[in-house]
Amino acid sequence: MASVVTKEVPGFFMSAKMRCVDFSAGSSYSFVVLMFTFLNLIIQIRYEVSLMKEVSAAGIQQILQNQRTYFATQETKSLTFRMEQLKQLKAGIKKREHEVIDALALDLGKSELESYSTEIGILYEEINFTIKHLKSWAKPKKVKTPVTHVGSKGFIIPEPYGTVLIMAPWNYPFQLALSPLIGAIAAGNTAIIKPSELTPNVSSLLSTLLQKLYLPSYVSAVEGGVHTSQALLEERFDYIFFTGSPAVGKVVMEAASRHLTPVTLELGGKSPVIVHEDANIPLAAKRIVFGKFMNAGQTCIAPDYLLVHSKIKASLIEAIKEVIQAFYGPNPIESPAYSKIVNERHYNRLSGYLKEGMVIYGGERNDSKQKIAPTLIERVKLDSPVMTEEIFGPIFPVLEYTSLEEAIELIHSRPKPLALYVFTENKNTADEVTGRISFGGGCINDTLMHIATPHLPFGGVGESGMGNYHGKASFDTFSHRKSVLKQTNRFDFSFRYPSAKNGLQRVKKLLK
Repeated sequence: MASVVTKEVPGFFMSAKMRCVDFSAGSSYSFVVLMFTFLNLIIQIRYEVSLMKEVSAAGIQQILQNQRTYFATQETKSLTFRMEQLKQLKAGIKKREHEVIDALALDLGKSELESYSTEIGILYEEINFTIKHLKSWAKPKKVKTPVTHVGSKGFIIPEPYGTVLIMAPWNYPFQLALSPLIGAIAAGNTAIIKPSELTPNVSSLLSTLLQKLYLPSYVSAVEGGVHTSQALLEERFDYIFFTGSPAVGKVVMEAASRHLTPVTLELGGKSPVIVHEDANIPLAAKRIVFGKFMNAGQTCIAPDYLLVHSKIKASLIEAIKEVIQAFYGPNPIESPAYSKIVNERHYNRLSGYLKEGMVIYGGERNDSKQKIAPTLIERVKLDSPVMTEEIFGPIFPVLEYTSLEEAIELIHSRPKPLALYVFTENKNTADEVTGRISFGGGCINDTLMHIATPHLPFGGVGESGMGNYHGKASFDTFSHRKSVLKQTNRFDFSFRYPSAKNGLQRVKKLLK
């Protein structure tokens, strides 16, 4: 008699279970499994195709034209309108919190805690802060005028650029699509968002969310792959905001240059963490593990490599091992709190890094789950790929130094990092590191947390990016600062005109 068993077929929403009949003959069972697997493959392909709604070049042009027409109505410039759209965005996210968490679990294997704190809650904080301060940000600012302008008044008036393009990455696909949008809306722009095709569930959710909240002539999500991105970059936008790799950032900047379109590039790089000999080792270990292995290391500001003073190296490594086990258990690959690698290509790239040093902790992999355990490696060559390319994964090279100068020189030998972290109890040491090294942003005695405050602008420098956002910086990024001088008609300085007598002498007397 046939028995009924439940088998998990990989690929279908990453968790769907299909019921197969287990026949004693074996061959019949294999046939049934094969047919169900084939059917599942077809369903998965159709599902992914349905998520990947490629938009034609003509379709993109139509959306762009509709947004330009709508922007010309001046409606988006109303302060009341902007406030309402921000409140609407927050309400829309709140209504779909569980959908967001589910989509992130499907695409990246993120836990509910990580998804809420890094993709949802951080947006609420940004929206609340923006609504609270928007009236003062948007108000024209009166500025002083020199003696040559007696009787006049100077103003700086923030105005929206127009129609902006926001190109979002896959590692924090929800937050990094909507966080720039908050600034774009606050400044009074219309916006087109291009979500990442590598996270199709989040991409589809973003598209649905924005369709429910806004008219496409105001805010629209354009889904698709590389061809869609290329088609978007062919068009003339008034501003482009890109988050991603330096390689693609160069492509975006080149495309923008054809239309002289201003850009913000939020890129990446190899962000070091320095742990000096006087550091609080238990606390440093906890905060480093938090920053490095969140989202399986797929964070643009994650510590990329560790520089630790030789006197405390052994103690710190042991502390890091203990914290990893405390956070993710003895087998992190099986931990629901530990994310997966986004796709097979990145998984294979990261697996290759494991061969470039001696693994002193971790190194376990699971091909079917696309997971790599938190891994510490030593004896890496400074010119090897793991030390010249951004790792963007859970592999952590450990280097030691004997003097702070040695650590600083090593960092100086590389492109300017997006982030830098230093752990020390000595203010002079912290000041020396933060003062002598150029980097986008960072922390003293912590990791990642500088990105979570709207009071601090976030952005890179050099190869790690240009421009910044968060809080008022987001409003400023998506605003043109228009200068206006209001001249008096009560009197006139005749000496400035060509017909003036002794004009040169008077000008020289004023301007000396």
